[in-house]
Amino acid sequence: MLSIFDQGSPAPCPTPFNLAAHVLGRADHAQDKVALSILRPNGAQDWTYRDLKAAVLGTGTGLLRAGLKPGDIALMRLGNTVDFPIAYLGAIAVGIVPVPTSSQLTEPETAKMIDELSPAVILRDPGVACASHSKQIGLDALKAMRCLPPAEFDMGDPERMAYIVYTSGTSGKPRAVAHAHRAIWARQMMVDGWYGLRETDRLCHAGAFNWTYTLGTGLMDPWTMGATALIPAPGTEITALPALLRQHGATIFAAAPGVYRKMVQGCDRMELPDLRHGLCAGEKLSRTLHEQWRKATGTELFEAYGMSECSTFISSSPDHPARSDALGQPQPGRRVAILGPDGPVPKGQEGTIAIHRTDPGLMLTYLNAPDEVETRIQGEWFLTGDQGAMAVDGQISYLGRDDDMMNAGGYRVSPVEVEAALSRFPGITQVGAAAVEVKPDTFVIAAFYTGPEKLDDAALRTYVEANLARYKQPRAFIHLPALPTGGNGKLLRRALPAYFEAPTK
Repeated sequence: MLSIFDQGSPAPCPTPFNLAAHVLGRADHAQDKVALSILRPNGAQDWTYRDLKAAVLGTGTGLLRAGLKPGDIALMRLGNTVDFPIAYLGAIAVGIVPVPTSSQLTEPETAKMIDELSPAVILRDPGVACASHSKQIGLDALKAMRCLPPAEFDMGDPERMAYIVYTSGTSGKPRAVAHAHRAIWARQMMVDGWYGLRETDRLCHAGAFNWTYTLGTGLMDPWTMGATALIPAPGTEITALPALLRQHGATIFAAAPGVYRKMVQGCDRMELPDLRHGLCAGEKLSRTLHEQWRKATGTELFEAYGMSECSTFISSSPDHPARSDALGQPQPGRRVAILGPDGPVPKGQEGTIAIHRTDPGLMLTYLNAPDEVETRIQGEWFLTGDQGAMAVDGQISYLGRDDDMMNAGGYRVSPVEVEAALSRFPGITQVGAAAVEVKPDTFVIAAFYTGPEKLDDAALRTYVEANLARYKQPRAFIHLPALPTGGNGKLLRRALPAYFEAPTK
């Protein structure tokens, strides 16, 4: 059997269509319901669906009055505040194309984006770094727009561009990824295939407003369902999250693995009586961390895999939990394959994870680099660049990025497999694996780890000898105060070898 998951295509996106109109489709029927609560230890700032829709459409009016028109690009340089999603949806509502960006970007980094995008406007918090641009709309002006009369939704072809996001740049230069309005329609497959989300839910996301993971999972998806989104106030410490979840009755919690890791450190038990389960994405969830969360809370974690070019499409869920050795399975309606050089490989064999090029959640193109899209296409499939293997039941094991694969002694080894084994060793809190050069043209696997103290190398060697094939075993163990990560918190494996010092004779 070949590694193909195809149980039929999803229902087509209706036309005419607008992403923001879809997100706010239930607002008129739940006007007094709380759409968003910004959580603080002493209370919350609430936004009803009536307030949210008025703010979004008022912002749309203000942007049009400022001289912008449908199709114009708006680079977003806003902080971790509610102003971010309001401006984002306000732009999309009237056909303007927003580009959400991290507030941590430097002025030179934004200069490169401005040069590439030629945006018509910068939506700007003066406290956020940004290169100069002839047209900027400040935060005070954006807030004032919320009181303007509501704009009409710009309805049109669901294939037209709705927004642009930048890749993390872990495979080279960050690319501007253009997405269509239909991208929000595709996210319906995540509701049952990952979230188990209901209209009555109170979904808390631990991320910042200006993170795309938060925009999608934490805000737009709950609003599309008519549920309530909970976001901790800016500056909230991770140690305060359990109390906020309990105080505000969160039924689903979403975060990156790093947040879960810090929450369970030194915590044997968390009392979260309303919580049904947690959602995890952004980097690989270790088995040890999963078990620690389950033991501390009595609830499950459901993991998902996606990318800037396509929202999450492989996941575990309450209806389809993943096996301990698997990430999950493709969501209902997705068409996914594991490819080798000649097409889909037999089930159980390693290959590149690929999604069908007609998936409604797949990007339109790389802006200003359309030729690069063709390098990612193999027949009917879009190549993710990540390695995996599909079992007979359709569940997929994640084996890391193709360019992360280690080659030591002629064997290709997934760093994820090595990291998963070592993450279970007592005293290790986080681990990354990489091939390092010990002498010219001679490479071995090294494990870089964090923990309260340096561990005994002999004990680590004994452990890996019992748990990994010889060619997979690290030959060096390096204790670090912290592992290198990118701006999105993901482990930067390519940066690990710089922390290795080859032995000298």
